[in-house]
Amino acid sequence: MRGLPVTTGLGEIAVGASRVEVADKAMINARADVNQLLPLKYRWAWEKYLAACNNHWMPTEVSMQADISLWKSRDGLTEDERMMLKRNLGFFATAESLVANNIVLAVYRQLTNPECRQYLLRQAFEEAVHTHTFQYICTSLGLDEGELFNMYREVPSISDKDAWALKYTQHLEDPDFRTGTPDSDTAFLRDLIAFYVVFEGMWFYTGFAQILSLGRRNKMVGIAEQYQYILRDESIHLNFGIDCINQIKQENPHLWTARFQAEVRQMLTEACELEVAYGRATMPNGMLGLTADLCEQYMHFITDRRAEQIGLAPIFGETRNPFGWMSEVMDLKKEKNFFETRVIEYQSSSGLSWD
Repeated sequence: MRGLPVTTGLGEIAVGASRVEVADKAMINARADVNQLLPLKYRWAWEKYLAACNNHWMPTEVSMQADISLWKSRDGLTEDERMMLKRNLGFFATAESLVANNIVLAVYRQLTNPECRQYLLRQAFEEAVHTHTFQYICTSLGLDEGELFNMYREVPSISDKDAWALKYTQHLEDPDFRTGTPDSDTAFLRDLIAFYVVFEGMWFYTGFAQILSLGRRNKMVGIAEQYQYILRDESIHLNFGIDCINQIKQENPHLWTARFQAEVRQMLTEACELEVAYGRATMPNGMLGLTADLCEQYMHFITDRRAEQIGLAPIFGETRNPFGWMSEVMDLKKEKNFFETRVIEYQSSSGLSWD
């Protein structure tokens, strides 16, 4: 184990070293030998871990019978709805794996706070559950597995998004990458913004609106229910990421330069454009109550919201949310388990914000 930095927690044990105090803890570049969880420094991270545990679910708890019947019915869905659904699933099927790779192979290694790492372990499991969800949907409906799980290579609007995201995972392939300098710390902060603010905080929301809009019309209700659970998970992921980014900024104000802020604004602008293109490619003719133009307005609203959450001025100035009903979807205080016909009370009131 020689040569590994103490920040990974894989170095040699420093026998006789001073105890880790709260003041010694930091988001990045801190001593992280083994796992000095207590005393806690960032209670917000621990609370999100507890909230995530209380929100536990599995896709196989949700019945797909109604969805299967509707999918097999000749007149159950329009051709536009079928194309939207398949491309929606095609993006999500591999997107969750990209996020999981980033967490496990990059973020966990560089984020040196133990309570944040505790949450990341839970999030990694949730990403596995989400990937499981798309496998469950795919096999339940009898979809073409090769088509669904290769759309990231074959559908340009999906390829473009994934290619953009992969620019911010280059450190996964660099075993020598370490935080600890202004340049490397900035690179890590940039990666966090790309994955938490853009990938999970922007690029999932057109897809959520599409599927949940179907559910509101009593179509594909099993898939819509699973997307509700995923949306609830993603809200905690997003809020955790925002808190991490803002905490790193607070502890390292020299990183948040005017030049870097301008770069981040450009990132958000590019990401929004890619998501708008994805919305048009998945829904060229629109559906009842949902059009590509409305999705574009929605993404402008979401992009401005994300910018403000990390301390930037709005980019588009969009103040109207065309999908106000999404806030109702997030109100998941009770869910029914179809297999046991019982009501599950979710314990968390973690102050989630759907947007």
